[in-house]
Amino acid sequence: MSGRPTVLIAGGGIGGLAAALALQRVGIATRIFERAEALRDGGAGLHIWTNGTLALDYLGVLGSVLDIAPVQRVCHFGTWRGELFGRWPVADFIDRYGTPTVAIQRSALHAILMTALAQREPVPQVRTGAEVVAVQSDDTGVTVELSDGSVERGDLLIGADGVHSTVRSALFGPSPARYNGHIAWRGVAELRHELIPPGSFYGLFGPGTRFAFYDVAPGKVHWMSVANGPSGGRDDAAVRRLLAERHRGWMPPVEDILAATPSSAIIRNDVFDRKPARRWGRGRVTLLGDAAHPITFDIGQGACQALEDALVLAGHLGGTDDPVAALRSYESERRRRTSPMQRTAYLIGQAGAFEHPLLIRTREAVQRVVWPMIAFRIAERNHISYGRRWRVPGAAADSETRR
Repeated sequence: MSGRPTVLIAGGGIGGLAAALALQRVGIATRIFERAEALRDGGAGLHIWTNGTLALDYLGVLGSVLDIAPVQRVCHFGTWRGELFGRWPVADFIDRYGTPTVAIQRSALHAILMTALAQREPVPQVRTGAEVVAVQSDDTGVTVELSDGSVERGDLLIGADGVHSTVRSALFGPSPARYNGHIAWRGVAELRHELIPPGSFYGLFGPGTRFAFYDVAPGKVHWMSVANGPSGGRDDAAVRRLLAERHRGWMPPVEDILAATPSSAIIRNDVFDRKPARRWGRGRVTLLGDAAHPITFDIGQGACQALEDALVLAGHLGGTDDPVAALRSYESERRRRTSPMQRTAYLIGQAGAFEHPLLIRTREAVQRVVWPMIAFRIAERNHISYGRRWRVPGAAADSETRR
């Protein structure tokens, strides 16, 4: 693009900020519009696989992440009874790829990206309380109408506004996201426990429910409880008792984790995704992250793929004189990458929701065979190794000091 283009970004979450940072590094100015009144990303914790930390390293922020984020060493998978059928040595990724797998509070990663954006030129303009509600694109640019009635214009528009994306609806018409049939409760427990050493990760499967936990900072343990149920429900003050009853008798330290979490710190979300889409954009508008390819938490790649999107998009736009062609090339490349992940995550989620005893026994029999190393090698080949393209020389030594 000739001159100094401006890219509008709808959504100030991790995907939107990562896109702004990646574009900033190739000299493209951005303006960010966030519907919330404050530019902050809520939620509890994130598991960032090595392909995601390679992207963070390329963006220049991995050092800040490693200053606060525990490096994952082994990921354990098993049944609610404590039978562990999978032990993934993710610390080995440091030697093979140069960066670790980490766990971090979502708000902490969000703050790191915001800080990095403010330290470099061109610093993006940010408006909060400004939801994009209408989009018009022509041959020379994009005009957006915001919820306060104001209008903004730029050269391109990135919809990074989540699974229920307004930009997506503006492009292709309203289409409801797919409810997966289960609900996720998340929280952070203030807890130091002998069964949760630094770098712990556990994913446990039960009848119609699952529980995962990992440390995101010293004395802070992120957890998630997933159960089947109708969408649209709300919790009351008894939510902790509900969760305690659901997970009574589960492998230690599950009950201790829940007991250390106040009801006010528990977040409830219905789980939505979409089938892989054939189109992500039109004209000078494209989508990124969950707006383009919502991936359920079942493979832990949602944030990682948003980071990858940001780098690939910036790579296609940097130095081009045909931004529309660049957007279509970005979309084509990333659809091939993310579509299999969307399908895999959905299927794992459906299997994790089994309630019938026969289906549960079948699932566990398959897990005992596949999960120990076969699934690990498949995940490495299909998910992690892609990040090699962003490997920064010297990253291995820096990561090794934090093992």
